Amino acid sequence: MRNHVTNQPREQWASRLGFILAAMGSAVGLGNIWRFSYVTGENGGAAFLIIYFLCILIIGIPIMMAEFTIGRRAQSDVVGSFQTIAPNKPWFIGGFLGVASSFIILSFYGVIAGWTLFYFINYITGTLWSAPSEGYGAYFENFITHPTHPIFWQFIFMVLTIGVVLIGVKNGIEKTNKILMPVLAILLLILAGYSLTLGGAKEGLAFLFSPEWSAFKDPEVYLAALGQAFFSLSLGMGALITYGSYLSKEEKLPGAAYSVASLDTVFAVIAGIMIFPAVFAFGIEPGYGAGLAFVTLPDIFDSIAFGGIVGLAFFFLLAAAGLSSAVSLLEVAVAYFIRRFGWSRKFTAMVIGTLIFLIGIPSSLGFGAWSHLTFFDRSILDNMDFLASNIFLPLGGLIIALFVGWGWNKSEAIKESDFGNSFIGHLWIFILRFIAPIGILLVFLSAIGLFD
Repeated sequence: MRNHVTNQPREQWASRLGFILAAMGSAVGLGNIWRFSYVTGENGGAAFLIIYFLCILIIGIPIMMAEFTIGRRAQSDVVGSFQTIAPNKPWFIGGFLGVASSFIILSFYGVIAGWTLFYFINYITGTLWSAPSEGYGAYFENFITHPTHPIFWQFIFMVLTIGVVLIGVKNGIEKTNKILMPVLAILLLILAGYSLTLGGAKEGLAFLFSPEWSAFKDPEVYLAALGQAFFSLSLGMGALITYGSYLSKEEKLPGAAYSVASLDTVFAVIAGIMIFPAVFAFGIEPGYGAGLAFVTLPDIFDSIAFGGIVGLAFFFLLAAAGLSSAVSLLEVAVAYFIRRFGWSRKFTAMVIGTLIFLIGIPSSLGFGAWSHLTFFDRSILDNMDFLASNIFLPLGGLIIALFVGWGWNKSEAIKESDFGNSFIGHLWIFILRFIAPIGILLVFLSAIGLFD
């Protein structure tokens, strides 16, 4: 397949494993470790987890399959894929939503990932192996409110992200994820095992796996769970359409989708097992918020044997997971602009990456110089997160579900999905036609306050 503008052969994954690990890299990121932990804590633990699992099973996997199917069939970027399959029809709006989501998410994602890099480097140098004189809370506060320091680390992170993407699909994205994903899995298991020895295992596991049934009556928990499912699985932003487009027609999709979704969810749960026993062992509030990773855990590391090494491993884990996801976000936009304007990959990655970095600066300044600029009682970064997770991603997912369910010929969609004319294939279409759109729409309407 050739790029229509540049007439260059379209890049492809070197192997099926490379594709699965890259898709996992897109899904497994800060959303599984940093964001999953505090969102779970804020929404009651086990009740949230059950709803999250259901969202993954009923809506997440079918939409992931839809994205893979669209991408592999069209062999194009997220906008071009809709235009190829349904020319002269407005479905491509879903593609533009994906490109816009990649800009918004990576802009604030780069800020937080920059924080993880800063902490990782400070654990390497030994600076954070013991508590700073002002305490971990004030240390974190002083860092994120500084006018330039967090922007510098955001810049360094974006340089790393751009570097991986400009090298290409096989040599950059695939090779990076082949290294990062196994390392992340091993580190996460070691840290979770260590956390279970700290004395808070019983309370932490009960919080994570014993539901408080009253929480099921709270619509906010459902909103948070579906938003987290979309954020965690990289749904609705076009990353999986883009990655699917680099697949050859010989690769089978259902197994890949199940593998990615299952492993992504396991990563998230193990992250909870890593964090909550430690939190309960030291009497910390589980719904502490985003500062859980940057204030609470370093304080805990300071109090345990080999805490400096544990902290070093933890922040490497965060930074590496952030990089694997950031690469997929940048690739969504880069693939679109390469196809649309015929630019080279290197030029496109540098230009788009720089633009996203600049868009992210207000999110960074929102904790310091621009902290007075709040909207709906949320910081700039929190508003960007809310806009992406609860508005753009569900809308993108809704369009993808409706497109495969209604806008694409049913028999062709089932054939392209590799389900074949089977019960599972017809159930998949039924979910995309009715269940997923209704679920997404209800949560979306709740997100914009229609049910308040």
